Amino acid sequence: MNHLQNLANEPVLDYAPSSEERKKLKEALTEANSQRLDVPMYIGGKKIYTTNKIAITPPHDHQKVVAYFNKGEKTHVEQAIAAALSAKEYWEHTPAEKRAAIFLKAADLIAGKYRAKINAATMIGQSKNAYQAEIDSACELIDFLRFNVKYMYDIYSVQPYSPQGIKNTLEYRPLEGFVYALTPFNFTAIGGNLPTAPALLGNTVVWKPAETQIYSAQVFMETLVEAGLPEGVINMVYVDGIEAGEVIFDHRDFAGLHFTGSTKVFREIWHTIGKNLNKYKTFPRIVGETGGKNFVLAHPSADVKALATALVRGSFEYQGQKCSAASRAYIPSTLWQELKVLLLNDLKNIKVGAVEDFSNFMNAVIDERAFNKIAAYIDDARYNDKVEIIFGGQSDKSKGYFIEPTVLLTYDPYYTTMSEEIFGPVLTIFVYEPEDYEKTLKLIDATSPYGLTGAFFASDKAAIDHAMKALYNSAGNFYLNDKPTGAVVNQQPFGGSRASGTNDKAGSLINLLRWVSPRAVKENLNPPTDFAYPFMREE
Repeated sequence: MNHLQNLANEPVLDYAPSSEERKKLKEALTEANSQRLDVPMYIGGKKIYTTNKIAITPPHDHQKVVAYFNKGEKTHVEQAIAAALSAKEYWEHTPAEKRAAIFLKAADLIAGKYRAKINAATMIGQSKNAYQAEIDSACELIDFLRFNVKYMYDIYSVQPYSPQGIKNTLEYRPLEGFVYALTPFNFTAIGGNLPTAPALLGNTVVWKPAETQIYSAQVFMETLVEAGLPEGVINMVYVDGIEAGEVIFDHRDFAGLHFTGSTKVFREIWHTIGKNLNKYKTFPRIVGETGGKNFVLAHPSADVKALATALVRGSFEYQGQKCSAASRAYIPSTLWQELKVLLLNDLKNIKVGAVEDFSNFMNAVIDERAFNKIAAYIDDARYNDKVEIIFGGQSDKSKGYFIEPTVLLTYDPYYTTMSEEIFGPVLTIFVYEPEDYEKTLKLIDATSPYGLTGAFFASDKAAIDHAMKALYNSAGNFYLNDKPTGAVVNQQPFGGSRASGTNDKAGSLINLLRWVSPRAVKENLNPPTDFAYPFMREE
């Protein structure tokens, strides 16, 4: 695997007019929109269909049905666990090179044959524009698959010292049991990485994707099967989360959780696992990336144009439905008026609509539940004297779940939208006086329980150094003069702590270490044949 030493990130295609990739994507969108798929679960290498068919509808056109998925029950979770445990002995003893080849093949398929298909599925099912789909379901997923192979070999290469006469070895065994991958709607790449990272290391997996991501998840499952993934290694089920949890977290062989989702759900799962510790064969590994209330802080020396662009992109790309999205900003009064003009001018040019129209910067939020939650925050701001809506605020769910990019200006740094995660296209700005800069640093660190991402804008190098120290634990991914979104595999390993998760850094070797249970083996090449030691001899 020497070629992996010079591995580079998958190039992002730009889908410019008349480009070949744009033509292929348009064709894939047309084909997908003309079908009504019957999406099965995958258990033990078999496609499982049920009588409970649930419609999959695009968030931007919720009356249109593009597919039905086959909803499962507890018995399907039990079957998936049994399939994972049955496949375990074969898979964990499969040579690393053969495991790696399967996932590298899957990466090549997505880079080529399946690129337009998985991007189109992500656009339709999750309402992402062409560029957001490209950087997610194509490039990031490809990078996860390829770089995880490199990280696996890097881990395996770390071996202990062997003195003369002794051979010491570290075996990187998979966990003893099965891993549960519970994945979110917002990134197809996360949906792919959470089950495949443990599987690459020899674990077998039960994967439950979010129902609003099943449409693209099934394309990835097709890809894995075509790449040669043996049956039972990854089992994908569509079961109610509570029902699935009742089976999985009560099972003796539950060995690990790979999770991305809400902080509330993660805490509930952790509590359940804790209560059930005496039932398990081993202490389960718990890896989770949860929410964020991500900040942008501008120093008085900040470049205002760069700041404006970062706020627009960081807050409103993919409708603010990124764990890392900018949702609160702290701006010095000396920059505010200039920034406001730039910000509002950009926002006036943003179009919101269906993904098939490539001129739309924003599309729909994921479903009606999300729409209602986000709209409620905006409605509260509309009638609260602590805040004013300076842009947007309108929403319409008659055809799709569309919400305008919305900017709030608050006079209370502890106002609700400065501390609670909204997960939508809402940015709240607090203007501070330059003499209160030190207080603002402390304010940022104390306002939110999260610690995922943050951004700092300044041209003053001393200010940058100072902010790095003052906000030391405020963000697991900290961006200087850039938006707080867009972490790239092998460049910015992603994750945060506090209420944002276990900070096990997806897109790095750190994450893969969580899916192995090393065994140290000592072989004595010249074993002693006498129990007595030299110190015992007579003078």
